Amino acid sequence: MTASPPPVLPDERLAAGIARLAVRYRGHFSPETVQRLVTDSYGRLAEHARVRTHLVLLAEHLAAERLDALARVQGAPGCGLPRVLFVCSHNTGRSQLAAALLAHRANGRVAVSSAGTNPGTDVEPAVAQVLAEAGVDLTDAFPKPLTDEVVQAADIVITMGCGDACPVVPGRRYLDWPVTDPEGAPIATVRSIRDEIDARITDLLASLPSI
Repeated sequence: MTASPPPVLPDERLAAGIARLAVRYRGHFSPETVQRLVTDSYGRLAEHARVRTHLVLLAEHLAAERLDALARVQGAPGCGLPRVLFVCSHNTGRSQLAAALLAHRANGRVAVSSAGTNPGTDVEPAVAQVLAEAGVDLTDAFPKPLTDEVVQAADIVITMGCGDACPVVPGRRYLDWPVTDPEGAPIATVRSIRDEIDARITDLLASLPSI
């Protein structure tokens, strides 16, 4: 009988992040679950990365978001905030604009996520510029792949031009915002897109009685 191959251990550079998250989620998730999500997050991000300098840290951030979502799905205490997920194709423009504006406007009263069905490599510079003009910091944002945990945890899923690739999960409220893609657009157009999304967010906030 052929012996099973040894398990594939995570890159040692991920070890510190795995250890931090294992402590943070102690009592909620096993170290094995944390390790699995960190290594999986790293692999997903690496598929689309041009430069891998910051991938270890980004994988930790993505894994933390997935663990928070998984805790909500499992009904962990303290996870009761309404959750809104914005999904577009690349998570470099529209969904980043919408998530940043909603998080800014909701001021901690809503858990906000964004993701792409085919994530790009970098957030559009013009998107960061028009958000900065509105007083919204996008420094730590990065394109993220769509994962099952964030979809399952969402109360509202807002799609923005990802077509049939966007997920459909029973029991979720779905909205489609047909907003122009800011990729490559003049800065004046991107400002208009920002303002259109902001107006839609005003309506969204008014429809959420819990906040």
